[in-house]
Amino acid sequence: MQTSDASFGSQIGGSRQRTEFTLDSYKDQVSDLIGRHRHRVDYLAIRLERSQGCEIRLRGDRPEALSEDISIGGQVRACYRGGWGFASFNRLADLGLRLEDAIAAARLIGDDTTQLAPIDIVQTRCVLPLSGTDPRQVSLADKKALCHHYTEVLRSAHADIASTAVRYEDSYQQILLATSEGTLIEQGWADIEMRFVATARRGEQVQTGRETVGSRRAYEDVLGLEAKVKAAGDRSVTALTLPPAKGGIYTVVIDPILSGLFVHEAFGHLSEADMIYENPELLETMTLGRRFGPENLQIFDGAAPTGHRGSYFYDDEGTPATTTQLMTDGVLTGRLHSRETAGGLDEAPTGNARCLNYHHSPLVRMTNTWIERGSTPVADLFTNIETGIYARNWVGGETNGELFTFTAGEAWMIRQGEIAEPVQDVTLSGNVFSTLANIEAIGDDFYWDESGGCGKGGQSGLAVGCGGPSLRIKNVVIGGDAD
Repeated sequence: MQTSDASFGSQIGGSRQRTEFTLDSYKDQVSDLIGRHRHRVDYLAIRLERSQGCEIRLRGDRPEALSEDISIGGQVRACYRGGWGFASFNRLADLGLRLEDAIAAARLIGDDTTQLAPIDIVQTRCVLPLSGTDPRQVSLADKKALCHHYTEVLRSAHADIASTAVRYEDSYQQILLATSEGTLIEQGWADIEMRFVATARRGEQVQTGRETVGSRRAYEDVLGLEAKVKAAGDRSVTALTLPPAKGGIYTVVIDPILSGLFVHEAFGHLSEADMIYENPELLETMTLGRRFGPENLQIFDGAAPTGHRGSYFYDDEGTPATTTQLMTDGVLTGRLHSRETAGGLDEAPTGNARCLNYHHSPLVRMTNTWIERGSTPVADLFTNIETGIYARNWVGGETNGELFTFTAGEAWMIRQGEIAEPVQDVTLSGNVFSTLANIEAIGDDFYWDESGGCGKGGQSGLAVGCGGPSLRIKNVVIGGDAD
C-alpha cells in the first residue's frame, strides 16, 4: 500500500495555485466528536472527503465544458433502533451541527432493532497504487490537446461523419472514515474516463458509433487509442448501408463486452441484497441454492481483484474488499451486502456498501462483476447454428427487474455455422433467469470492460468493472424489422 501526498493544486485563471489541506488534521476532531456522542445512538459514522477533478467536453472543435474543480465536504450517518439519520455538508466547520441533525433524525424514526453484521475494527491508511502517471500531474492544456487529437481522428476517417463528441473526465478522491466502533480509515484513488461518439449522416440515414474507456491505473491508459477511436467512426459510417435485422427468436453468440454488460445489468443488480431485503417476492425468487444456469456457469463480484475500476481496499462502511461467488456451477450461492442487509439476512458482509461522494449515503453496489472463462473454443460457439445472430459491443440498454433490453454496437447474421452478412439495429431482450438457463456454451476467451459507470438510487456514474467470455445462448428475442 502507498500513502499519498496530502496537498493538491487547481488551475485558476491560467496559473497553478497550490492549496494545502489535509484530512489528517481532522482526525482528532472527528474522534472527539464520536467519543462524545456515541452513547446517544447505536452506530455513528463520519466520512470526510476531498476530491479534485477535471472535465473536458468537445462538440466538434467547440468546447462545451472545460473545468477543474476541488470539492471538500463530508457526511454523518447515525443509526438508532434501526432508524437511520443522514446529513451531508460542504463546510467542515458545520460538522458538529450536521452530526446533531443526523442523530436527531435517527432517534426520531428509530422504532425497531439495529442489526449490523460485525466487522473487524481497522485503523489504516491506504491508496490504490498507480502503475504510471497520476492524471493530476498532467496539465489541463495537455488534456484538452488530447481531446482535440481524438476529435480529428474521429472526423477525418470519413466524409459522411457529420458530428463528433469527445469527453474526458478524471477525479481523485481521498476519504477519511471514522466510526463509533473504533474504525479509522484513510484511503484514496484516481479514476479516468474518456468517451468518443461519431454520428454519420447520408441523406435521411443517421447512425452513431461509440467507444468508452476507463482506468484507475494511469493516465497512459487513455493514450494511444487512435485505433479504438477510429473504429467508432468506422462503425457509424458502415451502419448507414447495412440492412436491418429481421425480428425473431434466435440462437445468439455475444462477445465478452456484451456478456459483461449482461451479467452486470441483468443479473448483478438482482444480487444486491438491499433490493432483496425489502422485497419478499424477490427474496423467494433469489433463494440461495436455487439453480439458474448450466453447471459450468460461475459468476463473481468483488473489489479485491486489483487494477480494475471497481477495486478498492475498504468500502464506505469500513468493510474489507472481498470476492463473492454469486453463482457456483449454475447455482445461486451468494449475494452482495452492506452491514445492514447482512445483519438482517444473517449473512456475512461482502464490502459492497458504496457511495458516489459525500452527498450520498452508501448503498449496496456492485464492484467488479464477471462471468468466469469457459472451455469452449470461440470458433466452436458458432457450430451447428443454422440461422442466428452474432452481436458485439453495445450502444445502449435498460433493465426492469428481471427483464432486460440491450442494443448491440455491431451484429452479423450467422448462417450454417459461419459469420455472414452484417446487420444493424439489433436489440436483445429477455428474462434474465430464462436467459441464464438458455446458455448453451461458454467461450474460452475473456475481456475486462473498464468503461462502466453504474447508476442506482440517484447516484450515477459510480465506477465499476465488468468482464466475461463469449456466450452462446438459445431462444433470445431479437428486435428488428418484421418479415
